[in-house]
Amino acid sequence: MRFLTQPNHDLTYDDVFMVPSFSEVASRMDVDLSSADGCGTTIPIVVANMTAISGRRMAETVARRGGIAVIPQDIPFDVVENVISWVKSRHTFFDTPVTMTADETVVNAIDLITKRAHGALIVVENNKPIGIVTEADCENVDRFTQLKQVMSKDLVTLPDSITPQEAFEVLTEKRRKLAPVINGKGELVGILTRTGALRATLYKPSVDKNGKLKIAAAVGINGDVVKRAKMLIDANVDVLVVDTAHGHQKKMIEVLKLIKELKPSIPIVAGNVVTKEGVKDLIAAGADIVKVGVGPGAMCTTRMQTGVGRPQFTAVLECAAEAKKLGKEIWADGGVRHPRDVALALAAGAAQVMIGSWFAGTYESPSDLRKDSDGRLYKESFGMASARAVAARTSNDDAFNRARKSIFEEGISTSRMYINPARPGVEDLIDEIIAGVRSSFTYAGAKSINEFHEKAVIGIQSAAGYAEGRPLFTSWKN
Repeated sequence: MRFLTQPNHDLTYDDVFMVPSFSEVASRMDVDLSSADGCGTTIPIVVANMTAISGRRMAETVARRGGIAVIPQDIPFDVVENVISWVKSRHTFFDTPVTMTADETVVNAIDLITKRAHGALIVVENNKPIGIVTEADCENVDRFTQLKQVMSKDLVTLPDSITPQEAFEVLTEKRRKLAPVINGKGELVGILTRTGALRATLYKPSVDKNGKLKIAAAVGINGDVVKRAKMLIDANVDVLVVDTAHGHQKKMIEVLKLIKELKPSIPIVAGNVVTKEGVKDLIAAGADIVKVGVGPGAMCTTRMQTGVGRPQFTAVLECAAEAKKLGKEIWADGGVRHPRDVALALAAGAAQVMIGSWFAGTYESPSDLRKDSDGRLYKESFGMASARAVAARTSNDDAFNRARKSIFEEGISTSRMYINPARPGVEDLIDEIIAGVRSSFTYAGAKSINEFHEKAVIGIQSAAGYAEGRPLFTSWKN
């Protein structure tokens, strides 16, 4: 990457823009977004290890499209172990259906339907589909009505041997948005939408050596970290993230060295830092990948509370350059609000971009779906250093120590992340992001992330320059 003019101050993503260069890349689809950081992803998207965002549904869905999700460190190990096993048992093509029996009621169905962006529930008998229920079927009926009274019995099913194109053609011909997928015995094995069939041709799943979907998990730096790290490795986690707000500290370095003594065969990510010195020290201690970012996250109040942090574009640029000198990679963590920010983080040298709050407002995030007074759907999100997160982390402490720790907090404890009706699922957001990133690569004349690092040309802009690039969704003339 090179600058049009050299900056004399640190820069955020909003401060910069990319200049188009001569390109021989004819199509977005000629771009390979596989990361070279050893994590095996086919798109450079990592879901942040935040309790309100990264759970089993998120991990499954993102891995199917080529990214990876990090399960938070605050979750009990037996739950994390179950999540890892569950994700690895999911199909790499078909989505996991939400199922109920015919005698169950609408009140329970309403809660479950919104757990998936496809908005349908399969009614089963002996694991064989006998009907479909949608949100529309549950409207204007008594909530204790049994599903057999509201379900559609006019089923179109797809065989599990079907190809994406064949599935799309069948669903189009039958005028269906989705259909259950069955095996040779007629048993339910998944669900597929028309859009899902298309996505299967546009994305390549992130899978391990056994062809199972990949998943990452985090540990902190306090308590018996090495024991938990070993348990996660033994549970077949694919990437281990050692995470703390201030990664450039003695305790982090000590923990990294101890984890490295386990001789893990998976990538070890550590952070967060924002300087080349931090990158150098963490890599020397055993990190394969360094996580970069202090304070740019939407739920983070660190900069306002402490004055500590660094504008993210410059932090990524400096840290990525140092990591590459040492033969390692970095992840850009935080500050992403638009697809352009992902592209700019990659241009600055990141191998992957970690996204948190943007994904909170999707059907796949773990939080419960709520409605505001205007009927708009939203989910609650919160920072991992907030009072709410601290309370969850210290739940096993005695009341006195919990109270002491709750006095010191950084981060928003509750924020409404509204569901975008046009893009309600995380896959919809991934489509938007990856379309933008692929197009950025074609503007730079780059076919891979490494080429993009080399060829991107970056300029510095004023606030007016940034505002000029924003679209107007309504006319400026009355």
